[in-house]
Amino acid sequence: MTSLGRKGFTIVELLIVIVVISILAAITIVAYNGISNHAKIASLQSTLSQASKKIEAYKVQNNDTYPSTLGLAGINDTSLTYINYLTNQFCIGKTEDSLSYYVSSLQKTPNVGACEGQSVSGSVCPSGFIPVPGDTRFGTNSFCIMKYEAKQSTATVPISQAAGVPWASITQADAISYSANVAGCTGCHILTEAEWMTVASNVLLVTQNWSGGGVGSGAIYNGHNDNSPSSALVADTTDGNMCYGTITAGASASCSNAGAQRRTLLLSNGATIWDFAGNVWEWTQATIAGNANVGVSGDSNCSTREWNFGSINWSIFPVLSRPTANISVDATWDSTQGIGRICTHYGATDARSFRRGGLWNSGATAGIFALNLSLDAITANISTGFRVGR
Repeated sequence: MTSLGRKGFTIVELLIVIVVISILAAITIVAYNGISNHAKIASLQSTLSQASKKIEAYKVQNNDTYPSTLGLAGINDTSLTYINYLTNQFCIGKTEDSLSYYVSSLQKTPNVGACEGQSVSGSVCPSGFIPVPGDTRFGTNSFCIMKYEAKQSTATVPISQAAGVPWASITQADAISYSANVAGCTGCHILTEAEWMTVASNVLLVTQNWSGGGVGSGAIYNGHNDNSPSSALVADTTDGNMCYGTITAGASASCSNAGAQRRTLLLSNGATIWDFAGNVWEWTQATIAGNANVGVSGDSNCSTREWNFGSINWSIFPVLSRPTANISVDATWDSTQGIGRICTHYGATDARSFRRGGLWNSGATAGIFALNLSLDAITANISTGFRVGR
């Protein structure tokens, strides 16, 4: 009697099967997670859209005023964040599984980002910080930023608060080092160029930030820059005091929404930022290498040029730092529209560091895109402070 031979899988064949099954499982999980995230996003957007419609309906029925609480508009969802701003604007936000979306009176379509007090990437912004919606053009996700220019809490610890003049006379190197010391703020850092440009491009498209009441109409507000007074100013805890300290010598000075020297700008999520243009220059992380001539032959240590000046050597300049390379900025706009100027240099052998926004006496040079390249990373100046992000 002959025995029948038994056949089975070899180890190699079993390994191949296991690998194939693993790959298929991974594809299935990724596809499921993608579908699940899309469903969550659609649900978030739908919830926010419906809430926004109820808020707007309440406004129509109540003398053009938004409700002080969601409950007054018949919205009982306790997972929603609601901010009703002094300027009669609102923001509604919701976070679910680290997905943060918001809708506001300025941003009608639900968008990635957060309202003030809403969590960003699973956590609430530190005290004195505001949320900023991310911008794919600059590779940024939603992040937090100091509402005010950094003030000095202790020898090496910055704080964001209205009280006190900005922490100036600090080198870029120290500003970078000390930014990590903000109390209760893991991951805090001095602003990157991408973050600065994200904020600038956001406020640029908010009509309330333009003196003419529309984007490109008149000029975008560029802060305390007329040398009156000839010093940096403290901020105010009331965002409605938009020109605090700039109209008269009195500390209680304020201005209308269209006033000159306005120090506040609105983001699309309704949050307010102080002194993003004017008051003191602000370091960012960026640096241009030595012997990199930004201007043209004959430019001094700080020759102010319009951003659309054709002879600037853009080849050594980070593209994301250029407003003229930003699709939100009309190529014909210059300091007449309040966006600020670039302070170039030619023949400098040492590296130059980025300072943004403008000084109390910068005049038309100040603006949300203003850039000064006259200092290196280890030189302090009374005209220069910084701002922290997370």
